[in-house]
Amino acid sequence: MIVRWCAWAVGVPVVTAAFWWGRLGVALLAGVVAVIAVLEFGALTRLPRADRAVLATAVPGLIVAAAWAPDQVWRVGVVGALALAAVPLVTGDAEQGLRRLGTSLLGLVWLGTLAALAPLGTVALALFAAVSVADVMAFFAGRRLGGPRLSPLSPAKRWSGTLCGAAAGLGVLALLSAWSWPAAAAVAVGGPAGDLVESLVKRGAGAKDSGQWLAGSGGLLDRIDSLVGALVMMVVLR
Repeated sequence: MIVRWCAWAVGVPVVTAAFWWGRLGVALLAGVVAVIAVLEFGALTRLPRADRAVLATAVPGLIVAAAWAPDQVWRVGVVGALALAAVPLVTGDAEQGLRRLGTSLLGLVWLGTLAALAPLGTVALALFAAVSVADVMAFFAGRRLGGPRLSPLSPAKRWSGTLCGAAAGLGVLALLSAWSWPAAAAVAVGGPAGDLVESLVKRGAGAKDSGQWLAGSGGLLDRIDSLVGALVMMVVLR
């Protein structure tokens, strides 16, 4: 846990500085995070390198469009989806083509939600803070209180921890004057749901973590899964 806290001590100022820099800083941060997350996702799901390369281009493309041409996001998304479909078609992969396409489209929709960071601005920063605190509280409260498991997908997580984490996250939103019903639902429901989506992917891959490079935390996907889930909920409800 000490190593994990040290990693957060480095990461939080970087994220805060990016938001302070403005739209360009947030877009750059989201782009870097997206590329790393795509590479981890591709490794977990055993996507070929060509599929990973196209996905690692399509997701940042959504981020750029959302930041500077929001009315073109859907077009960029469609182009990205077509490009992902073209890869297994061109290679004539009859055995794994459908799986590759489905997995790539999941990555585009799931990780493409990072494109919402720039348009949401300071609301996204508040979500990041609230979800981070909720994750930490859920971890400690779940271990301390025990009780029923949240889901078979993630046996270590408990309903007690999830509820305590949601309460802590909502408290952070109120403290930062970022309270709204969409934001509350994003933290309380979207965050845990995002965590379970990544657990589903890792279960399918037979992996405990999305990577090993991030000290005390596994991979980057292990740290942003709840934030991605919260962003999905925020985009849908806002």
